[in-house]
Amino acid sequence: MRTHTFRKEERLNKEKWIQELFTKGSSFHLYPFKVLYLPNPESSARLHQVLISVSSRKFKRAVDRNKIKRRIREAYRLHKQNISAAQPWLIAYIYIAKEILPSAVIHEKLPLTLETLNTKGQEKKV
Repeated sequence: MRTHTFRKEERLNKEKWIQELFTKGSSFHLYPFKVLYLPNPESSARLHQVLISVSSRKFKRAVDRNKIKRRIREAYRLHKQNISAAQPWLIAYIYIAKEILPSAVIHEKLPLTLETLNTKGQEKKV
């Protein structure tokens, strides 16, 4: 099985779960991201589901928003094996920087968010 993929099942697109994530979910900031997370309410889920959001207020041009989302998806795709699969999460990455950061910065920071999620998952178990 290939681990460096980002399949449709890994995308968070259920309206109910997105609403629940934003209302009941916990969050932390790690520049350039605000990360919202919640344990997956579906008990049979084995995959983490991810939502990526970039503000149209900060980035007026869709080309810029899509470029940022593409960079975040790529970083997640390459580093998702660093997150523990024991607890499937609903995760929302909200891009909070005011400028388009290079891919190298995003690839450096996103794994740190995954490590933080791992520690949050360990805290929930204890």
